[in-house]
Amino acid sequence: MNLDNCPRCGRLYVKNIMELCQPCVKDLEHQYEICVNYLRENRGTNIQELSDATEIPIKEITRFIREGRISIANAPNMMYPCEVCGTLIREGHMCDSCRSRLRKDISNVIKESAAAETPKKPGEGAYRAVDKLRE
Repeated sequence: MNLDNCPRCGRLYVKNIMELCQPCVKDLEHQYEICVNYLRENRGTNIQELSDATEIPIKEITRFIREGRISIANAPNMMYPCEVCGTLIREGHMCDSCRSRLRKDISNVIKESAAAETPKKPGEGAYRAVDKLRE
């Protein structure tokens, strides 16, 4: 039997798909229902207003959006924070500026590693003495 501690409350539980204990799963479902009901009545709300009105943390609301449980397609004001800088976005995990900075950093690392790997001339390797004997 696989046991683990719940990351939300610390209780010991039998591992499941949600990776939470049953009381936390029920609490999370209750929070989800509150969010959905509020959004049905207030379509023009943003994430801060939703959090303030329902007393559900923005982190949990963002989780519902990323899991696809709350759709923001028909909610023009609903956005969630970028995981890197916190700028409000409507899709993905990062805003455009963080994504372009990450791409730039990756390309710089690739260029630096390619420059560091200069090809060795024959006779400079580990078998230099063997190569000299063959000459």
